Amino acid sequence: MLPKGLIAFLVLQLASCAQAATVPRMLGFDDNSCQAWVESKVDPERRGEYLAWARGFLSGHNYANQKQQVSDISRGTVEMFIERFCRDKPAAPFTDAIYRMSDQYSGRGTAITR
Repeated sequence: MLPKGLIAFLVLQLASCAQAATVPRMLGFDDNSCQAWVESKVDPERRGEYLAWARGFLSGHNYANQKQQVSDISRGTVEMFIERFCRDKPAAPFTDAIYRMSDQYSGRGTAITR
């Protein structure tokens, strides 16, 4: 029989591993702040990278959630969505705008948890 302290330790370790496994890993930018998004307006190459990433994220959403697809969305629609999000939440990462966009445009209606 295992000591109670060891059992408690193991339970906590398993719980922390399970929690860590459910947090999606963001691969992309060194600075994904709304401030970086706003500053990219004068740098078409950087803005293009952000928009390509966003559309790729939405494509990934469609791959992972084939029953709740995001419809075909133009580059301009994505850009306007992020603009509005960052205007409303300037301290947030602009990448969160794409999480919200996938919620809204897929009809899921429930936010992706982080």
